[in-house]
Parts: sequence; structure tokens; C-alpha cells
Amino acid sequence: MRALLALEDGRFFEGESFGATGTLVGEICFNTAMTGYQEVLTDPSYRGQIVAMTYPLIGNYGTNSLDQESRSPHVRGFVIEELTEIPSSWRSEMSLDEYLQKWQIPAVQGIDTRALTRHLRTRGAMKACLTTEAISPEEATRRAIEGEGVIGIDYVREVSTPKIYQWDPNDKLSTPWSITVENGGAKRALPPTRFRIVAYDYGIKENILRLLRQKGFDVTVVPASTTADEVLALNPDGIFLSNGPGDPAALPYAHQAVRDLMGKRPIFGVCLGHQVLGFAFGGSTFKLKFGHRGANQPVKDLRSGKVAITAQNHGFAVDPDSLPSNVEVTHVNLNDGTVEGMRHKELPIFSVQYHPEAAPGPHDAAYFFSQFTDLIEGNL
Repeated sequence: MRALLALEDGRFFEGESFGATGTLVGEICFNTAMTGYQEVLTDPSYRGQIVAMTYPLIGNYGTNSLDQESRSPHVRGFVIEELTEIPSSWRSEMSLDEYLQKWQIPAVQGIDTRALTRHLRTRGAMKACLTTEAISPEEATRRAIEGEGVIGIDYVREVSTPKIYQWDPNDKLSTPWSITVENGGAKRALPPTRFRIVAYDYGIKENILRLLRQKGFDVTVVPASTTADEVLALNPDGIFLSNGPGDPAALPYAHQAVRDLMGKRPIFGVCLGHQVLGFAFGGSTFKLKFGHRGANQPVKDLRSGKVAITAQNHGFAVDPDSLPSNVEVTHVNLNDGTVEGMRHKELPIFSVQYHPEAAPGPHDAAYFFSQFTDLIEGNL
């Protein structure tokens, strides 16, 4: 079945439909990771977006119930160059096509994703219309222009948990495993919990929760709208600010809650949590031309000079000129010089713009979870 992808500036691409059918509009972005498409699909940070994968062959290993970063996909549409129709993996439970049909996500293959990516890199991220219906390119372009973008939109309320819960109280979801010759897989024991933390759910990925538990944290997850007083009533040793979707400027309730928590507990933020912290410091953010999305973003630690290859997924960045003098920029992106990390000079607070948990991506930055442990231990 024919599918059409029309951008709001008039550029359009024709391809072949797979997954679900229908018409949708959202901001289109590209991800440069070679693997991890299921994690991308289920990352709440992609809420409201159409995602194009730059790697040319997608679906090679199918999908399964273990690689989900949340209970269901959050992308509005999916764009690839070529779909693998017969996946090859002992872990596969269904093909990518079947998976997208199950979750009613329209997708298109046969698109020149290199041309699309170069266009977005040059012109910037923009709204797009993806359709499998008999709609002309002109009509699809009109719908893209009139559709909803991401600026000023609070997608966090759509993905955040509606109630407080404890993550993995029985240690069934966080226990890591390793391959053995005898039985093909063996569980490794989790460490005992040392500290109780509250994790704000702005759209938290499950691998973040798994790694927090693996580092010895007893994690209580709270809705994004939870006030500082409600968090402090839980008597945590530290506060974690998660990743999430949309425009950080559209979350004044989150800015205020974090501002009220500053100085009362150690705080660690990642991705959207990093941006929310920027607002709590008194700073601001700006929209990147085409964002950082993929598993190969180089980041430099300005204190040590070390460079890490990181997994990222964000379309906004903290404005360094807006930060007060008591906040230090600790990390920068080597591609465009944008802020990738910061810390408060007087309070036990730090954050990074990227994803230390990866999934998908390298584990160069996983040590930040251990730094959070040290920060809490040093402030008890």
C-alpha cells in the first residue's frame, strides 16, 4: 500500500506502508542509532513525534516483551528505508510490522532516509504528515502546517504515572543476567538497597529504573505534578529527575517543585530532568535546530578533559548564558558546543543532558549512577 510523508515546507517522499494505516501529524526527527529500534519506539521522550531511523535496514531481530522502555510505544509514526520481513533472533516474539500493527502505529518504508535526514539537518526539525490514505501531497503538506508541534506543549502529563508506586519491590524486573554455557542465561544477585530515593516520572525509561535498583537504590516513583512537600513527606535520601518528552518551558509546576527541593536533598537529573533543573536554577532553554538523537554523541567533561560517547534524545538545550554564577557547566557536546552537564557549586545537585542508562547505546556514562550514590552518602 502506498504511503506518503509530507513535510511542512513542501518537500514530500513516497514509500510503502507497513504497520497500521491512517493519517497523522507530528514533528519529525531522526535517530542515528544502528540498533535499538524497539527502545526508541517505546521511549516516552518521543511522545508526539514521527521518528526516522538513519540506519538503512530496520527490523532485523524482531521485537520482544523484554526490550520495552515503557508499556507501549509513544511515537506517532515511524519512517525507515527498508524493513526486514523475516527477523532472525532467538529472542524475537513478533516482527516489527506485526508489532506496529498491534499498537496501531503507522509506518512507511522505501523512503530515502539519507535525503530526508540531510534535509532536516539543513532546514531543521519540522512538522510532517504521514498518511496511507488517498491524500495529495499538497493536502498532506497543508495538514502538516496546521498540525501540532512540540513548542509550548506539555506532553509530560500524558506519559507520567497517575499514582505513586515502588519500583520492582520483588527484584524481578531489575536482576541482570549473563550468558553461561550450561543453560544460556543466569541471574546475578542484586545488591541490598542502601538509600531510598524518589524518582520524578516525567516519562521515565525502565532501564533507568533497573540501573537505579542495580546501584542499590530503593526507588519510589511519583507523578510529575507531585509537590516538594509531598516528596519530602516520603523522607527520601535523594531525588532523581527523569527524562521525558516535549518543551521543558511548558512545565512550570515541575520547575517550582524542583526549586522548592533545592538544598533539602541531593538531586540528580537526566535529559528533561536536566532541563527542568536549568529552569529551577533560574535559567532557560532553547530549541535545537534538529536535536541530538542517537547513540553516538561525543561529550567532553570540562573538568577532566575526558570524552565519552553517549546516547541522547532531546530537541532542547539549556542556555549557558542564562545560568546564574553559582552553577557550573561541566560537560559540552563536541559537535555543537551545547550544554551537556552542569552542577551547583554550593548544593549537592548535578545533571546531564544525555542518557547514562543508554538502551540503546554505549555505557560510557553509567558511572553517574555511582556518583549519585556518593553524593547522597556524603550528605547524610
